[in-house]
Amino acid sequence: MESEERPAKLRKLHHGTGVGNAEKGDPPSSLGKVGDSNGSSVEEPPFTATETMETDATLNEENEGDNSAPKLSKNQLKKQRRLEKWESGREDRKVKRKEKIKAKKERRRQAWEESRAEGSTVRAPLSRPPRRGDPVGTQVPITIIFDCDFDDFMHDHELKSLGLQITRSYSDNRKAPFRFHMAISSWGGKLRERFDGVLAKQYTSWKGFRFLEEDFVKVGELSKDWMKGPQGGTISGALATGNQAEDGEEKGSEEEGEVVYLSAESENTLERLKPNSTYIIGGLVDKNRHKGLCNKRALNRGIKTAKLPIGEFLQMKSRQVLVTNHVLEIMLRWLEFDDWGKAFMEVLPKRKGGMLKNSGDDGDAEERGTPEEDEDEEVQAQAEGHDGMSKKDIVEQAEE
Repeated sequence: MESEERPAKLRKLHHGTGVGNAEKGDPPSSLGKVGDSNGSSVEEPPFTATETMETDATLNEENEGDNSAPKLSKNQLKKQRRLEKWESGREDRKVKRKEKIKAKKERRRQAWEESRAEGSTVRAPLSRPPRRGDPVGTQVPITIIFDCDFDDFMHDHELKSLGLQITRSYSDNRKAPFRFHMAISSWGGKLRERFDGVLAKQYTSWKGFRFLEEDFVKVGELSKDWMKGPQGGTISGALATGNQAEDGEEKGSEEEGEVVYLSAESENTLERLKPNSTYIIGGLVDKNRHKGLCNKRALNRGIKTAKLPIGEFLQMKSRQVLVTNHVLEIMLRWLEFDDWGKAFMEVLPKRKGGMLKNSGDDGDAEERGTPEEDEDEEVQAQAEGHDGMSKKDIVEQAEE
């Protein structure tokens, strides 16, 4: 009878999940229990399968984001903050520049009125030629090509310096008494990104300057057509002096020219510029890390190489490798003077230590150029980054 009155023993449904197991040293279950309608307890998981998958995906994305984010050094962070500060003040600088230009014009106008009141009729010359309109110089049948296929050999600050040198070259050619046809070969890459971005595509309004994606060999062939016809230019300046036949008559303007890659490592020396010729300048700023690269590049493509006759006219205290805008300006000066020595002395910075051979001094070296132009081009290219051009002029060209 007693056995019939005793309640039946409840059977365990799940082993190791109850509180009683904690007494045996087992940890309590992490599953919660809720009562159902019959009063019995039912275990419920803390997360559903979908919630678990979403949580894991979120954690993975956060981990991936942490791993993919580049860690910047203190110097890089400082540079980034300086760049952001510079960019944020662009509009303010533009307004201040316009105000300074306006004030300068007003001062010139007042000075002119005062001199006219005193009876003077001579007006002060303009500080520089007008920027708009056609260039005032004489076009000659010579083409200068900048070979800009060296992105992989330069750092970012060197690419920036190259862009400024090309900008200066365009400005020098435009203001020169005798000007060249100019072009860039292998146009693209990081250099084009800079011209399209930071410099706001100002190059699209440059006159007499072509930007071509083809390499220097192809552009050299195309340049032959640019120098033909009325728009090709006239044989003037020093070109006319050397364009005399033995009988004293001028040679024909259709005389066949040559294509020459200028390189300081070349075994040939450039004695004179020839009409209908194309001269290629390597667009490479590398602190002379890649010696002879341009010379080898030209020889491998079957292009003649030559170097400027620096050693024949000057005694140099430093190496004879020049930046691109100095090479172009020397050639422009030679067209004007028909004298390599005078052209070198007019262009080369004083820090180069150049002196004419058989001369005890450097001529007019103390009087040439502005302080910015007299700075060593290596220091400018790597530290200041304006290559003889004042920062004001460069920013004006970039934002005008």
